[in-house]
Amino acid sequence: MTIELDADQRAAADRLARLVDGRGRPVKGAHGVYLHGRPGRGKTMLMDRCVATVAADHVKRYHFHRFFAELHSAAHESGSIDTAVERLLGSARLVCFDEFHVHDIGDAMLIARMLDALFARRIALVLTSNYPPEQLLPNPLFHDRFLPTIARIVEHMDVISIDGPTDYRTLRKRAAAGGFAAGRYLIVQAEGRPEAATSDRPAVAITVGTSDRMLPARAIDGGAVPVPIGDRTLRARAVDGDAITVDFTALCGAATSAADYVRLAQRFRRWTIEDVPRLREVPPDWAMRLVNLVDVLYDADLELTVCAAAPLPELVDGVAGVPDISRTASRLCEISQPVTATAW
Repeated sequence: MTIELDADQRAAADRLARLVDGRGRPVKGAHGVYLHGRPGRGKTMLMDRCVATVAADHVKRYHFHRFFAELHSAAHESGSIDTAVERLLGSARLVCFDEFHVHDIGDAMLIARMLDALFARRIALVLTSNYPPEQLLPNPLFHDRFLPTIARIVEHMDVISIDGPTDYRTLRKRAAAGGFAAGRYLIVQAEGRPEAATSDRPAVAITVGTSDRMLPARAIDGGAVPVPIGDRTLRARAVDGDAITVDFTALCGAATSAADYVRLAQRFRRWTIEDVPRLREVPPDWAMRLVNLVDVLYDADLELTVCAAAPLPELVDGVAGVPDISRTASRLCEISQPVTATAW
């Protein structure tokens, strides 16, 4: 399929092409590329097109949530950021991070050390972000502490805006055979709580991150299927093979990190989230967890069905204090067109 690039995309594609030589090898010591712009402008598409031109053993491509979770773990085990970076990236000479962001001061300090390690190795680096460098870690209480890292990003990378007028995700109308876009966005008109499913199979605990075969389980008489997640237990409404059904409050209403969602996504390939309220009606940290979850599922291209109280524009309208909510709205546009359903 031929893709017609807009002006911003063409300029970025030309710059990315200079990172790779004619034999599919990253150019050693090349200035990195920092692509930023609003959601749906094609940043990830352009990065992936660049990655596709590079020999597989020379490139690593990560969604930033997943990489950061693995970096935390590797740094904890090794006690060294340099060792952790070496372990994760190996001999890669081009490293790409999708959806780069910095919102938390604790994460910011680790990110600063990680970037220093990458720049010291003269690795070609590509970052996509919804934020220009100067808007990273926007919290005024901590922003000044990240300014030296912002300066190093600008020093080592070419900063390119991809911010045309069109969110291309809103234009996608085709049905998908699988993956994220095969999901559904259901507007549920509740007539009382759905009846609990009945089964003669007992609920079973599902261990995340193991290779044991998943056992079918469904909630019984208002109960739940316990799914261990980190140091707590997620109470799912149903689990069947690689599919999980869970309500919004259970999934986003308790302390759950992006790393926890990454681990769950490695186990469950089909997701249904029920009882998603208008997000302005819940605490900001609950809405932020939904942002993180959608990021993880989108990057892993896992099927997602959302059962919501309102159409998508209304679901995200009026949400304050939640970075990246616009990206969530853009990504959910790729789900099939809304269907109105009645809770039974």
